Amino acid sequence: MDQLSNPFAPGAGTPPPELAGRDELRETIAVALERARQGRPAKSVLLVGLRGVGKTVLLDRMRASAEQEGLYCVRIEAPEDRSLPALLAPELRVTLLRLSRTEQARQLAQRALQALAGFARALKVTYQDIQVGLDYDPEPGLADNGDLEHDLGALLAAAGEAAKAAGTALVLFVDELQYVAENQLAALITALHRAAQRQLPVVLVGAGLPQLRGRMGRAKSYAERLFDFPTVGALPAEAAYRAIAKPAADQNVQIEDEALEAVFAATQGYPYFLQEWGKHTWDVAAASPITRADVESASLVAIAALDESFFRVRFDRLTPAEKRYLRAMAELGPGPHRSGDVADLLGKSVSALAPVRGKAIAKGVIWSPSHGDTAFTVPLFDQFMRRTMPGTEWRER
Repeated sequence: MDQLSNPFAPGAGTPPPELAGRDELRETIAVALERARQGRPAKSVLLVGLRGVGKTVLLDRMRASAEQEGLYCVRIEAPEDRSLPALLAPELRVTLLRLSRTEQARQLAQRALQALAGFARALKVTYQDIQVGLDYDPEPGLADNGDLEHDLGALLAAAGEAAKAAGTALVLFVDELQYVAENQLAALITALHRAAQRQLPVVLVGAGLPQLRGRMGRAKSYAERLFDFPTVGALPAEAAYRAIAKPAADQNVQIEDEALEAVFAATQGYPYFLQEWGKHTWDVAAASPITRADVESASLVAIAALDESFFRVRFDRLTPAEKRYLRAMAELGPGPHRSGDVADLLGKSVSALAPVRGKAIAKGVIWSPSHGDTAFTVPLFDQFMRRTMPGTEWRER
């Protein structure tokens, strides 16, 4: 097979050749955004799911669609070491400058830029990582109190007024939202709530790991009424088959049904893994049609590639104690697992291991589906842990 024409694209946030199985979710969010533009009540949406299910791809595809419909979008990704104000301010500035070129929204957009100037100057003391160009002098008393919850609400309200005047909506697309500190999440929730109460077209479409639901609830108790939390999971068999078969067919390559079944069994329908298996199966196949034997030959290479990239990048962030904790979890299977069962395997008390568990949760490699339970945030990570820490030596360290 010609590797240059290989259609499959494993990568962080890399768009797949066929975005299968997500049409209903995309349509639901498109309706919510259009309702916001029309001044109708619309909930913000937070996509939650494990690593590798395509949340980032969905965010980017929906942002592109929203911009084609004339909505004004802000796209940011929240790393662990940056504040939300620092991430939001420069991107919001660009959007407001674009809005200020719209005749009916010019004055209100300029006022929002004044609000941004006051916001950045007032919060620079607290959030020293804020770096943003200032196009207008601040308006005294507008978003400049130095209190994030108050000032962010005033800033988004000013931006929402400009969007409303332009007959559009302001949509914040925020990836990795679980890394935003809870006090900053609380400010964001409050700001969105105030905008909704004033019927301003400001909407958040975010994405994060499953623990995001709990973090939003802890930040503000009414978050569950303000947001929808659709789960983005593995693809069902039919959609997974389409994600592999259609890109190949577009290249005049056929894949036998048994080969598709083998890919689905190996990947469990997780989109990132489907791309990995698709790529390596294409590369090892001699000719069309691709067979089950091709998939089986490619599986060894695909697993090795995942071990050295997708899995390894997360494993290398762990301390030795955290690695032992996750290895004990893997010994019990895919999970979720009771914290007491993990502690028993390690011969320690739950309380003694609590700091280790907490740090691993903070790093985003595990999460707690319910009190006392622990699960991996990365699909098939239990298998990787058993491969990379084989035997029983890990028990004795």
